[in-house]
Amino acid sequence: MSGVVSGILNAFARGRRIVPRKGWKTLDAKRAKKGYVKGKGVKSVGKHTKYGGYTILAHKIPRYIVPDLNSFELKPYVARNFKPFFKN
Repeated sequence: MSGVVSGILNAFARGRRIVPRKGWKTLDAKRAKKGYVKGKGVKSVGKHTKYGGYTILAHKIPRYIVPDLNSFELKPYVARNFKPFFKN
């Protein structure tokens, strides 16, 4: 038997809990399902090669369409009673 399995069996025999009462604090790859990858929610822009490299694919790069703002009449809103957070 491996050390992990024997530790779990010992915990059951002694009546201990396996999972903490308040649950796991953070979700990591060990506690999540099979496809979980920790990150910031950013989409991949390429793929891994079989030699350990990374190839960027042009069709996966995001394209941002920004309209022409030269004739745009609205300006950024700043409140009249705005107080700066710092002093010069």
